[in-house]
Amino acid sequence: MNSRSRRGNKLGAMSVDRDGFVVGSRQIVSPNFDERPEGATIDLLVIHNISLPPGEFSGQGVAALFTNSLNPTDHPYYQTIQDLRVSSHVFIRRDGELIQFVSCCKRAWHAGLSNWRGRERCNDFSIGIELEGSDDLPFSDDQYSALGRLLPALIATYPIRAVVGHSDISPGRKTDPGPYFDWPRCHQLYSIITDS
Repeated sequence: MNSRSRRGNKLGAMSVDRDGFVVGSRQIVSPNFDERPEGATIDLLVIHNISLPPGEFSGQGVAALFTNSLNPTDHPYYQTIQDLRVSSHVFIRRDGELIQFVSCCKRAWHAGLSNWRGRERCNDFSIGIELEGSDDLPFSDDQYSALGRLLPALIATYPIRAVVGHSDISPGRKTDPGPYFDWPRCHQLYSIITDS
C-alpha cells in the first residue's frame, strides 16, 4: 500500500486542498475510483461503518480491501469479498486517525445502488466517510472529534446540503452506520457549521 501524509496532525484543524485531499490526513491510494460526471456538484456526505474482519478493529483489512490487496487466506470472511472493488474517500479509525483513499474531486465507489431525494447514483455527487465500527457498538469519542474537524473542512469546500447514512440512500439494502451512530450529535454540528 502506497501511503503518504499531508501536512497537519490528528488534533489540528482540517482543510481540503485544491486537489481534493484533506490536510491532516494520511493518504493511501486506492485504484477504485473514476471521474465524476461532467458538471456534478458535490453536495452530499454519506456516513458508513466498516470493520474487517467484521467486528474487529485496528487491523489492515479495510485498507487492503480498498486497495484490492485483501488476502483471502487471512480470514474466512475475506473469501466472500475478495472480488469486491470498493473504496471510500475517507476512513476514520477508532483512535480518530483519518485516512484518505480517494480525492474528494473523484468518484469513490462507496454507495453502490443508491438514491437521495430522487437522484440516483449517489457516488456521482457525494463524499463517502467510513467510520471504523459496526452496527453493534457505539463509535468512539475520538471518531466524533475527527468527524467534528472533517465536516467543517468539507462544508467550507463544497456546497454540502445534507449528511446522511448509507441506510438512508440504500434502504433495505444497507443498515450502516447503524443504530449506535449519534445522529443528533452529527446534525447539531452540521447545523452549527452551516448556520454560522
